[in-house]
Amino acid sequence: MRISLGVTFAYILLLVVAGLRAHSLALLSEAGHNLSDFLALLLSLVALYLEARPASATKTYGWRRAGVLAALVNSVSLIAVSFFIFYEAFHRLRAPRDVHAGTMMAVAGAGVVMNGVIALLLFRSSHDVNLRSALIHEIGDTLSTAAVILGGWAILLTGQSWIDSALSFGIGALILWSAFGIVRETLNILLEGTPRGMKLEKVAAAIRTIEGVRDVHDLHVWSIGSENHALSAHIAIADIPPSVSDQILRDVKERLHHDFHIHHTTIQFEHEVCEVAHGCVVAVEHEHQHTH
Repeated sequence: MRISLGVTFAYILLLVVAGLRAHSLALLSEAGHNLSDFLALLLSLVALYLEARPASATKTYGWRRAGVLAALVNSVSLIAVSFFIFYEAFHRLRAPRDVHAGTMMAVAGAGVVMNGVIALLLFRSSHDVNLRSALIHEIGDTLSTAAVILGGWAILLTGQSWIDSALSFGIGALILWSAFGIVRETLNILLEGTPRGMKLEKVAAAIRTIEGVRDVHDLHVWSIGSENHALSAHIAIADIPPSVSDQILRDVKERLHHDFHIHHTTIQFEHEVCEVAHGCVVAVEHEHQHTH
C-alpha cells in the first residue's frame, strides 16, 4: 500500500507537469482521476489502521465509521473536480489549443505500466475488502489511461485537438459516476440503512426456518462500517428455560453469520402475545423473557 501511494503521487505530479507543457486537458483530467485513486489507496490504508484499534468505553464500536466519513468527504470533493473538468473541457471546445499528442501518449503509456503494476500488487491481497475496492479503482484508471493513448494517436492521425476535450468529458464522467456511487453507499451507512444487496425479508425468512423459532419482528439490520453489519431482533419462541433456548440462539447466530455475514447481533426472545408500542414490541399481559 505504501509503495502504491508513493508511486501514484509521483505519477500525479508527472501528469500535472506534462499536461501543462503539452496543453492537454486529458492529461490534467487524468491527474484528477489518479488523485481519486491516491485518496482511495490512502483511505484503505487508514481504514486498515483504524479497524485494528480496539473498542473503548466511549467508542463501543471502535473507529469503523471513520473510514466511511473520509470516503464521503473524498467523494464530494471528486464531484467538484469532475464539474471543474467539464467546465474546462467546454471552454477548450470553444477555444481549441494545440495539443502535443506525443507527450500525451508517452505519459499515458507510463501510467498504464504503473497502474498495471499497482493492480498486480493489490491483487495479491484482494481477499481484504478495502484492498479489493482500491484494486477496482486501479483497474478503472488503467483503462482510462489507455484511452488517453488512443486519443493521442487519433490526434496525431487527424490533427483534431477537440479529441482532447472529448476525452476529458469522458474521464470527468467516469469520476462523477464513481463518486456518486460512493456518496450513495456512505450515506446509506451513516443513515443506518439496510446494507446494500441485503433484503430484510430474506433475513427474516431465514430466521423463521430455524427449529424453535415461531416468528421474528422488530428486525433491524445496519452497517457499522463498509463490510461490518449488525442486527437486532425480537424472536418469538415457546415458553422454555434459557438452558433450552440457548441452542436456538446459537443456531440463529450461525445462520446469520453463514448466509448474510452478520457478526454482531442483539437477540431478544419472547413468548407472550405482543403488540407494537412506540416502535418497540412489548408484551400485552405478562413479562416476557429476555435472552442476549
